[in-house]
Parts: sequence; structure tokens; C-alpha cells
Amino acid sequence: MRKIVLATGNPGKVREFNAVLTGLEVEIVPQSAFAVPEVEETGLSFVENALLKARNAARHTGLPALADDSGLVVDALEGAPGIYSARYAGPEANDRANIAKLLAELGETPAEWRGARFHCALALLRHAADPMPLICQASWEGLITFEPYGDGGFGYDPVFLVPSEAQTAAELDPAVKNRLSHRGQALAQLAQALKLNPLPPPPN
Repeated sequence: MRKIVLATGNPGKVREFNAVLTGLEVEIVPQSAFAVPEVEETGLSFVENALLKARNAARHTGLPALADDSGLVVDALEGAPGIYSARYAGPEANDRANIAKLLAELGETPAEWRGARFHCALALLRHAADPMPLICQASWEGLITFEPYGDGGFGYDPVFLVPSEAQTAAELDPAVKNRLSHRGQALAQLAQALKLNPLPPPPN
């Protein structure tokens, strides 16, 4: 069983990644188990930030490392909040504050111009100096509603309408959300890539 360090301390995310990658002879462990310090996300894209986080985890643990960076991209706001999605309303902002700012910025923008997508970039490094990291990306298309709906999910889910389901992400059954979501799609890509090219065994 090959250990992969996930650049997060979130136990829910660790469970999600392990569930998708089951059967691939890998075990996802959080970087918090190794006391890996957080790295400053100075990248200008989701891919850059995912690489920064994965390389930091690999450097501190000596193990293969995986990181994801994701966020909401809104067409009418020239791509905002983008890589700043988690802190859109300020460094200490919560989900409610971020949603309030998003809806205020969009104002009365007509429904047909409220196109948006969640985007996820995953980066897997076999070691800290890996010159060919495995990168998987996926997007989940939708529209921003005029007010929140639903109590499930997190982040911008209550205002992200999924047209094919006629529900917001916060109203979806979790299993449906995991199948359709940007992170679910990117993880499926990663699982397929690891089936075709498994990680090498650890050095003796």
C-alpha cells in the first residue's frame, strides 16, 4: 500500500479521496498527520496553487503528495471570485459573507448572464522535485441564483444552480453531487490515470 499525503487537514476530504481511489493500492493520509506547515498560496491559477501545496507536502514528508485547488468562476465578474473564492469577502470570511458579496456584485444581472462554473485542479507529485506532475482538471457548469436555496453542501453551493437537475448544489442528494461535481470529475480522472500508471514502489 503506497501512502500519498493529501495537502489538507480536512478529514472529510481525506475520506472522499480514499473512497474514490479504493482498489488502487494507495492510502491517502492528511498532511496534518505529519505536522506539515501550510504554504502561502501565491499562484495566479488553480493549477499553480495545487502544485504549490503538493510540492510543500512532498518536501516536508518525503512521500508522494496530492493537492487540490478549486473555486467558483463567474463570467459576469470576469472570473471572480476564482482562486480567491474561500476569502472573497475577506481573510476571515465565512460562507454566508462570501455569498452575500457575490450576490451584491452581481446585483440585478439577468439570469441568462449569470453563467458560472466550479473548477477543480488536482496535482499529484511523486516526489518534491517531480518534473512531470500528474494534473487533472474538471469544471461543473451552472448559473448563479438570485438568492440561496438548500441547506446541504458548503461554500457557494446554495447559489449554484445545476440546470440539468433544476436544483442548486445545496439541494442535491450528496451522491448525485459527488458524481456531477468538479472535484468528483477530477478525482475520477486521477483514479483512471493511476490505474494506467501506478505509483512506483517506495525506495528501499
